[in-house]
Parts: sequence; structure tokens; C-alpha cells
Amino acid sequence: MAGRLNRRHALRILGAGAVLGLGAVGLGTMRGQPEPKVWRGEVLGAVSAMTLWHPNPRVAERTIGRMLVEIDRLDRIFSLYRKDSELVQLNSEGRLAEASADLVLVFEESLRIAHLSNGAFDPSIQPLWQFKARGGGSKEELGQVLGLVDHAAIDLGARSIGFARPGMAATLNGIAQGHITDRITDLLVNDGFEQAMVELGETRALGSAPGGRPFAVGLVDPADPRAIARQVELASAGLAVSGGYGLRLDAEGGNHVIDPATGTSPGDLTQVAVISPRSIWADALSTAISVAGEAAAPRLLAAYPESRAILWRADGTVVEA
Repeated sequence: MAGRLNRRHALRILGAGAVLGLGAVGLGTMRGQPEPKVWRGEVLGAVSAMTLWHPNPRVAERTIGRMLVEIDRLDRIFSLYRKDSELVQLNSEGRLAEASADLVLVFEESLRIAHLSNGAFDPSIQPLWQFKARGGGSKEELGQVLGLVDHAAIDLGARSIGFARPGMAATLNGIAQGHITDRITDLLVNDGFEQAMVELGETRALGSAPGGRPFAVGLVDPADPRAIARQVELASAGLAVSGGYGLRLDAEGGNHVIDPATGTSPGDLTQVAVISPRSIWADALSTAISVAGEAAAPRLLAAYPESRAILWRADGTVVEA
């Protein structure tokens, strides 16, 4: 399963031919268009931003304030670093009898993609992630940890979530950012916004850029993450990118894209970008395809309508699915 530590650098919003920093919308103010209101910060450890266009700047400012309250609420559910989060409580106690609707929804989607991908995406990978992050260990120790990774051993009820074995734990970092991005975008739609770029760990374009053209988003070159490999257009859609470059977790060259079944890092694909109507779909699919491989991509994408992917192979070639 793919972690989310370095893929934050995989997206750049482009405008006027320039490559800008993460979270910056480089479209400027076009004639006849309102000045955008921009917030930059961090969500679940990811560099994040919201850019809103509205005829009344004060409305946009007040809306950003309300969105930050909602983001904080969601952070108290999904964070692995806040002692008071629901996910931390679940991992500590092994069961939540009264889980929030958001947590149940994301676990439902996680288990769906886990089943479809034959475990390439697995929310119970947290013990393996922690094991690798500590530097790993012997084959025997790895085997014990792998025994704790099993999405089929997650008991999900209408309001309850539990683990079948002691020592199990979950991370939703491969999907929760997508849910948060969708939640904020949906609230903006309800508030009457027609144009926004929401980057809360994942990316979602609300409508098109000022002037009516799609937002231009640059995808980095996995062989040189400082460079842009290609540009994609994004309008009323979500985008997520998973890549195994950057962070190394062990002496064997393993990175933060981890196969839950083996604990190793697959080497067939170096980067996967998924464009989908919802960011939660793009988020989960980019992770699952990174692990499951190119052959599994068409089947996984077919389960999520209007979803497509761009795949970078280890030999440097790029294909679309």
C-alpha cells in the first residue's frame, strides 16, 4: 500500500507557462474575474491549500474559516498523530462501539477497494508500516507482522468498527485525504461556489479555472521529482498521485509503497496518477494500482465510473489506462 509522505510533491498547479510551488494556483486574476482567496496549511501531515473564487471576497474569506472548522473536525477522526482522534482510539483499544459516520464511510470504501484489489489496498497495513519505518527486522519478525495485516479481519458494523486479532491497527492515509477533499468540495458546492481548487492531501477541481478553461496540473517526473513530466487538465474532477520515489524505509531500498502481502516495495510502476469524479476514488485507486500493477489497472478502474489512470513504468515508458 502506498504511503503519502513524498507524493505531495507530485502535483503542481500550472499557469501562464510557469511551474509553481505545491498548493499555489498560478492563474492570476483574469480580466473580469474576482481575485481568488487562498488558504495554505497542513492537513493530515500533507501540505494543503484551498483557492476560492467568489464575487464577494468577504464571503470567500468567511467560507474558508468555516471550512477550516470542518477540516479540524475531520482531522480529529482520521489523524494518526492526535491522541484524541477516533482512529488512534480504535488502534489503541481494538474496537469502537460508536464510530462517526465519516469513519464508517471511509472504512466501507477501504474494504471495498481492498476486496476489489485482492488486498493490494489494505487499511490494516499500519503494523507493517510501523515495522518498516523502524528499519524492519528478521524474516521471522516480518512474518509475525504480516499476520496482523488482513482486511478480512476488520469487523465493520453500522456504527461499530473492530479488529479480530490483538495487535492489529489501521491507517487510512491512502484514502482519508480523498474523503476530506471531497467533503470540503461538496460543502463549497452547497454554499453556491462554482470555481475552486481544493488540495487537502488530494486534489479536486470544482468547475473550471477562471476564463472557462480546465485547471492545468503538472505531474512530476518520477525519475527526477524536481521536474514536470507532463501536464493534465482538470475540471470538476479529483486527482491523486502515488509514487515510490523519495523516501526509503530500509537498507534493501524499500520505499513507502508497500505490498501488504509481502512487505516489499513493488518495482513495476514508479508512479500512478488517477483522475476520477471523486477524490476518494482517485486516492484509493492510485494506491491499489501502484501495488497491484499495470495488469490490474483496467479492472480496478472499471469499478469506478469515469476513472482513468496514467502509469509510469520502471523502464521510463508511460501508458494510459
